[in-house]
Amino acid sequence: MTFTLAIVGRPNVGKSTLFNRLAKKKMAIVDDRPGVTRDWREAPGWLLDQPVRLLDTAGLEDRFDGSMEARMRKQTEAAIVQADAVLFVVDGRDGITPVDQHFAQWLRKTGKPIVLAVNKCDHQGVVDAGTADAYALGLGEPVAISSAHGFGLEDLYEAFRPFFKEEEIAEDEGADRTLIDLAILDEIEGKDDFDFAQGRDEEEEEKPIKVAIVGRPNAGKSTLMNALLGFDRVMTGPEAGMTRDAIAAAWEWQGRKFRLVDTAGMRRKARINDRLEQMSVDDTLRAIRLAHAVLLVIDAERGIDTQDLQIARHIEEEGRMLIIVVNKWDLITDKQKLRDEFRDRFNTSLGQLPNVPMVTISAENKSNLDTMMKAVMDNYGGWTKRVPTAGLNKWLDGAVSHHPPPLVGGRPNSLRYMAQINIKPPTFVLWCVHPKELPDAYQRYLINGLRERYDFPPIPIRLLLRKSKNPYADRK
Repeated sequence: MTFTLAIVGRPNVGKSTLFNRLAKKKMAIVDDRPGVTRDWREAPGWLLDQPVRLLDTAGLEDRFDGSMEARMRKQTEAAIVQADAVLFVVDGRDGITPVDQHFAQWLRKTGKPIVLAVNKCDHQGVVDAGTADAYALGLGEPVAISSAHGFGLEDLYEAFRPFFKEEEIAEDEGADRTLIDLAILDEIEGKDDFDFAQGRDEEEEEKPIKVAIVGRPNAGKSTLMNALLGFDRVMTGPEAGMTRDAIAAAWEWQGRKFRLVDTAGMRRKARINDRLEQMSVDDTLRAIRLAHAVLLVIDAERGIDTQDLQIARHIEEEGRMLIIVVNKWDLITDKQKLRDEFRDRFNTSLGQLPNVPMVTISAENKSNLDTMMKAVMDNYGGWTKRVPTAGLNKWLDGAVSHHPPPLVGGRPNSLRYMAQINIKPPTFVLWCVHPKELPDAYQRYLINGLRERYDFPPIPIRLLLRKSKNPYADRK
């Protein structure tokens, strides 16, 4: 197991900035306002040559009621339980506060190894004053760092080195810097293209299916995430905009590995006037782009909004599998009438994806979740389907004979050859004489024909056009 390090401290001391620095990627949302991080978030990272599993946590506050701050503190406690060691961060500019002193005592009771880091030590004056005050916490020698500029990381490595497992250090000496968690690596870099030359079918079976949970604020996305996992991984509550970062978690259903991603609620662009909310929405859009399947959660009581349809169209444009999840179904009286209304709205709005799967659930009561996951797996089979080239071109000849493309300048626009070049989503290339003159309506005819002939589920299918080479062009 990779060494797990939890980064904790009061709000706005630079925990997320340090998290991004060690992860070598901008993973967590960073802003000058305190309390930006609410749920703990994980990513693979490095302390020099030592691979670590990083846990970024919410700012610690001395609240024990039902407030949001108290719920954030519980999330931090859950992260610390998973950690092998704790990096306690204080602000060198502000000095040691009573809150720092309170949580230093609390952290000692956890029994975890603790390293104290004094952040924002950008010049020698802050280093001297900040570290001198930090000794009063009784956590040993403090380490002066600057997460914004990367100062002091070597000292952090030396402070944690006694807690690394000997076998991990031995294995990592001279090793290439390969991230340990391949599932998270795929999530970060989006490396899920299928290599036909290599033929990696078996590897695809081993990789987790990435499922993003998206929708408008307060639709029940975080409640659904917790219901699937079986424990409170992310914060929930009546407040709108509770989730800010996209939070990922590993999960298994019927022997198949999944990676669930809970995302921030998406409002209309015209209503977004806050920089922090915009960063949260950008994080959600990134989660959609890297997902395999997207669960679009809709509040049954509030009905379908224009924003829901815009999100659905964006998912289609990204080529992701789309599952409509109507939540809070247990609160609806006339279920059949509402189901028909929802179906009509989506069929009208998503003409290229007829009969998108729509599942009614109650995340609060954990009802119908298996039906929802079955819809994901049914679509995944078509999303990864490959069509043999010989049969594909035989079908193309029949489709052209039945309905030839329009003439171009009085001459036929010959469709020469078709091949599938990718999956996730199924992507086909068509070589023809005049690709720019092939109407959109005819392209839709071919896509619908592919969908019917090869029994593709309602998933996006991409058709790329290329100009075929004229064999007589070079002859004199």
